[in-house]
Amino acid sequence: QVQLVESGGGLVQPGGSLRLSCAASGFTFSSAVMNWYRQAPGKERELVAGITNTGGITTYTDSVKGRFTISRDNAKNTMYLQMNSLKPADTAVYYCNSPGFNLWGQGTQVTVSS
Repeated sequence: QVQLVESGGGLVQPGGSLRLSCAASGFTFSSAVMNWYRQAPGKERELVAGITNTGGITTYTDSVKGRFTISRDNAKNTMYLQMNSLKPADTAVYYCNSPGFNLWGQGTQVTVSS
């Protein structure tokens, strides 16, 4: 079955950390550029970070630079998003995406609140 499944979301206090995972199946993950998006209530979905198929190039939206790290393990068909120094503004549903295979996960909720 071709799918992306996110996990690792939850409730965290400001300044805390979370690591999101995106497990891929049913396609050649090692050849796929992958992205993390997020969508906050009442806002459009925005691109948070991207990574090339080998992991050699990563990109970030300005608001998360220096706090978030995208990575991948092609042997495990899994992508990660390490999120540190979380802020209430990071509260959103986070989605993983494979643009080349036109795939989206179901999303995982991240809530940053005291």
